[in-house]
Amino acid sequence: MLNAYKKADPPPDRVKPVPVAVLRRILFIAANSFACPIVQAEADLICIAFFYLLRPGEYSLSGSESTPFEFKDVQLFQGQRRLDLLTASDEALMAATFASLTFDKQKNSVRGEVIGQGRSGDPYLCPVKSLVRRIIHLRQHNASQSTPLATAYTSSQNSTGITSSQLTEALQLAVRFLGPSLGFLPEDVTSRSLRAAGANALLCGGVDTDVIRLIGRWRSDEMLRYLHTQAGPVMRDFSRKMLSGGSFTLIPNQMVPIF
Repeated sequence: MLNAYKKADPPPDRVKPVPVAVLRRILFIAANSFACPIVQAEADLICIAFFYLLRPGEYSLSGSESTPFEFKDVQLFQGQRRLDLLTASDEALMAATFASLTFDKQKNSVRGEVIGQGRSGDPYLCPVKSLVRRIIHLRQHNASQSTPLATAYTSSQNSTGITSSQLTEALQLAVRFLGPSLGFLPEDVTSRSLRAAGANALLCGGVDTDVIRLIGRWRSDEMLRYLHTQAGPVMRDFSRKMLSGGSFTLIPNQMVPIF
């Protein structure tokens, strides 16, 4: 019973939500990393976690009870047309306008539930483009459909799994670079911050709190189970709202140095 209480939302040790400035810094590093597959995978996973409000065990190898999303859990669309991820050209995938994740064994989810996002309008910080880059990378190395999205191939045969601790390190480095003007310290941030960041960005973007609970699959009134995030129009413009609402700073506490 105590173990069940510990797993309930919200967690006892709250992490700080990171603004989009932190994510932009990470995506900038990835874009200038001379094609390092690990750095690029970290950036894309961070982007995906932010927009889809994911727990660490859903987008990285964290050793938690949750199962990370796999190749087969992704769907890409051009308008109303669903793309074949195995046969469509790279150019066709890059032209996708909508991307979804299908929940299977993830925590607090209904099996088969689908949550999607449209393009954000940003050339890098975009849920659709990040998922496209993951799919293209995996299929370039003949990965099976059961391969986790958190897999990076450093050569034709060698692969490595991206862990939540690696993503925590990437986030903390970006926070340290941007400095105390963010209103919090690097140690206030972990890979769990991305779920909080996505929810906070939606809230700042004016999205109703009940809808945020629905997207994030937080435990709430049973009536939320009758709502459908699978409806495309509900989710299509949220990524744009998240980018505009995700630019914020926090009121610092006494531990944050004066700048």
